[in-house]
Amino acid sequence: MLVNREKMAGVVDALSNGKEVEGRSLWQDAWERFQRNKAAVVSVVVLALMVVLSFVGPALAPWTYEEIDWNIIGNAAQSGFPSIASGHFFGTDDLGRDIFARTMQGTQISLLVGLVGTSVAVVLGVLYGATAGYVGGRVDNYMMRFVDLLMSIPYMFILIILFVMFGRSLWLLFMGLGLFSWMDMARIVRGQTLSIKNKEYIEASVAAGVGTFTIIIRHVLPNLMGIVAVYTTLLIPGLILTESFISFLGLGVQEPLTSWGALISDGAKTIQYGTPWQLAFPLGFFIVGLFCFYFIGDGLRDALDPKDR
Repeated sequence: MLVNREKMAGVVDALSNGKEVEGRSLWQDAWERFQRNKAAVVSVVVLALMVVLSFVGPALAPWTYEEIDWNIIGNAAQSGFPSIASGHFFGTDDLGRDIFARTMQGTQISLLVGLVGTSVAVVLGVLYGATAGYVGGRVDNYMMRFVDLLMSIPYMFILIILFVMFGRSLWLLFMGLGLFSWMDMARIVRGQTLSIKNKEYIEASVAAGVGTFTIIIRHVLPNLMGIVAVYTTLLIPGLILTESFISFLGLGVQEPLTSWGALISDGAKTIQYGTPWQLAFPLGFFIVGLFCFYFIGDGLRDALDPKDR
């Protein structure tokens, strides 16, 4: 309230002095509110550093993610402990592979799964939900009943069956997660579309003879970007969790590639042998990454909340 009063006072002063008042867009106000959320800003910085490190780190590491250090295997004096001198910053796993390089490579895969899967889900969900909500009537009823039917299918088992039938392909993982994750987005977008389809600017476009598809693209979708942006930041960690669970079961990313889930699974199997670093470092990246996405989503929700405008 204090910030709004200061803005109003500045506007009044500008008008009284005959100065031109510069307009502000909704996204500029949202960006200012987002910057005031310290947790969200720090999360953006941390997540950006993780992404940069995942691509730059392997180039700086002495070992690759699939290279085996034969000097570590069977050497009780070293035992794969984290050591800068040996070039294994995070230590090695039970097969003598560098955990730092594998964690960086796993970060790339997990983030890529979240981004690609979310992109597929957002495109399908937004177009499907906006079309159903705007057209309405029987079309809306049939389209949403189809979504309800798909949501009743346990997609996790479908994904596992696909991996068993067609092999553990990385692109199959991307597309499978995206194709089974758009239904919630479609329901959210459809509900928002129902609330804005009767607005004055929509009715004016209809009266002017603008086509249905053009109205959806030019008028409906831009007004949905706020809720879509918020839900996207929540969908990415959800897909990362799903991929990690599948990889934890041994049905996700195929060796020598790896992901956070596969690394956590390997670390959990060997922690009883006194090698906690094999679990600690991938798990640490996994937790920090998920927290960053959740904090960013919380910041976007507050920044784009109409009640705070």
